[in-house]
Amino acid sequence: MIRKTSRNIVRVRVHRRLRRKVKGTAQRPRLCVFRSLKQIYAQVIDDTAGHTLACAFSGAEGGKASGGNLAGAKAVGRLIAERAKAKGIQKVVFDRGGYLYHGRVKALAEAAREAGLEF
Repeated sequence: MIRKTSRNIVRVRVHRRLRRKVKGTAQRPRLCVFRSLKQIYAQVIDDTAGHTLACAFSGAEGGKASGGNLAGAKAVGRLIAERAKAKGIQKVVFDRGGYLYHGRVKALAEAAREAGLEF
């Protein structure tokens, strides 16, 4: 029997492999990215305490779905950086969530760097 593996199953497998190395601490929390077809989400997570410190997603600004393009991803990157800096977080560890560092994920990361987060 031939079994097809969906892209999401492969992504989750890659994400589990990445999470063995990428850990968020109180001094350097994890910036986690989730990408859907219409939205893009970002969270700053302290894994030792199990708390989300800051979050942002593309539907939060105007309520309009704009996360399916690069402009929406850049806006989320700037927003998550502003919210993290307001909580006193300067340095993070980037968790790409099993996605390739390309397109919207890369745009979010670069916008967060430009807004002042270090990773």
